[in-house]
Amino acid sequence: MFTGEMFTRFGSAIGGLAVIWAMFQQYIPPQLREHVERYTHKLVSFVNPYIQIVFPEFSGEKLKSSEAYTAIQNYLTTNATAGAKRLRADSVKDSSQSLILSMDDHEEVTDVFNGVKVWWSSNKTTPKNMSFSFYPKTEDRRFYRLTFHRRHRELITQSYVKHILTEGKAIAVKNRQRKLYTNNASDNWYDYKQTKWSHVVFEHPATFETLAMEPSKRQEIMNDLKKFSKGKEYYTKIGKAWKRGYLLYGPPGTGKSTMIAAMANFLNYDVYDLELTAVKDNTELRKLLIETSGKSIIVIEDIDCSLDLTGQRKKKDKDEENKGGDKDNPAKKIEKEEKKGSKVTLSGLLNFIDGIWSACGGERIIIFTTNYVDKLDPALIRRGRMDKHIEMSYCCFEAFKVLARNYLDIEDHGLFPTISELFDEAKVTPADVAENLMPKSDGEDAETGLRNLIEALKVAKELEARKKAEEEARAKAGKEEQEKKENGEEEIEKDSGKSDKEVKENGVINGGMAAKDVKENGFAA
Repeated sequence: MFTGEMFTRFGSAIGGLAVIWAMFQQYIPPQLREHVERYTHKLVSFVNPYIQIVFPEFSGEKLKSSEAYTAIQNYLTTNATAGAKRLRADSVKDSSQSLILSMDDHEEVTDVFNGVKVWWSSNKTTPKNMSFSFYPKTEDRRFYRLTFHRRHRELITQSYVKHILTEGKAIAVKNRQRKLYTNNASDNWYDYKQTKWSHVVFEHPATFETLAMEPSKRQEIMNDLKKFSKGKEYYTKIGKAWKRGYLLYGPPGTGKSTMIAAMANFLNYDVYDLELTAVKDNTELRKLLIETSGKSIIVIEDIDCSLDLTGQRKKKDKDEENKGGDKDNPAKKIEKEEKKGSKVTLSGLLNFIDGIWSACGGERIIIFTTNYVDKLDPALIRRGRMDKHIEMSYCCFEAFKVLARNYLDIEDHGLFPTISELFDEAKVTPADVAENLMPKSDGEDAETGLRNLIEALKVAKELEARKKAEEEARAKAGKEEQEKKENGEEEIEKDSGKSDKEVKENGVINGGMAAKDVKENGFAA
């Protein structure tokens, strides 16, 4: 009887408090409510001996994911979730694990550091102004809360938090699987997915050992990359952002894309393939840069074809407007607007490479590729932006030996001397060499591939000789034309000089009229 009455009174008290709290939330002005809550927290802090630290998922107005949050998530997933009662299972297609278990929302786990017990809880807040949508935005703001006794404040803030971040980053490096990213059109940035980059697992097998290149040049590039990857303190000392630019240029088929893949595999970096034509303006370009991670390679392939970045865009637009012929043509007007889809400027791209925003993050490599380096604006590829220029040229004999080892599993052959002589006289790309060496059926052996290559080299040699002969013929014809033009001008000058002399000697102008008569009458027939 006494127990039932006690529970009744307790329930009534709880109900009364709930009503008071609801009235407080509804009728008390926000300014007064903030004062009450602030002083209430101060009052509780005198009694409560525990301190809390919050780690939000995003920092900088949700511009960038918090590295601290990600590191804590990795640490707790590996070390502390064994004691959690409610777990969230995430399927990750890019990982060797089929499922990754992490703490569910509003779950709490404990951890021990140097004999000190701490509590971690996973939480989220949902804004009150929710609206209905078929593709609702994920506005939930997640965060981790760390709770510990105030007498351990110095140990936790100075040692434990640093330990957590270091361990979390190490776990991420250990478990990471490299990815190949491509930028999405900005129209898809604000739907329910909210992603600026899409990715797949990066599985390109190219390495520097399989790259068709002169050994000395290849080793030089490897040394440069290794020096950069270990240069964090050096770049800090010289006051420069930890990034490096590479310009790969050369004819099509010389291995520029393969070089990028070999760099990524050598450094164990992610690759961001940036499609400039899908970027509307400089602001979107900056946002894409912010969303890239460290230990990554940002690639813009065929930059000379991506956008008009030669500084002549305004002049062209002005000339088109002056023509004014398309004002009444709707089809041409629509086509013109589509061409103006991307408003990325040369200035915006330069700021992307080495402006203030380029220092956000670190350990990034930026690579441009082009088939025609002469078309690029000098400001775009100067040292400091594109620090190292690498020419990807035609295949040489040393590069051929690498391809022969890769495709035919041979180090030497009786046909090598013949091939070496042909390489001195013919220009072929590594892609052409590889295609001729690759066996097309089970019946083909190494000698078949080498003879196919010899025939291809002979054809290339003939084409090169024919091309050279045509160029010489054109040069000779041009020279003769120039000489003929010069001789014609000399004849005209001689005739003109002769006429002047006859006039002076004979005093005669057209029709035999004397110069004296011209002076007297003021005209000539």
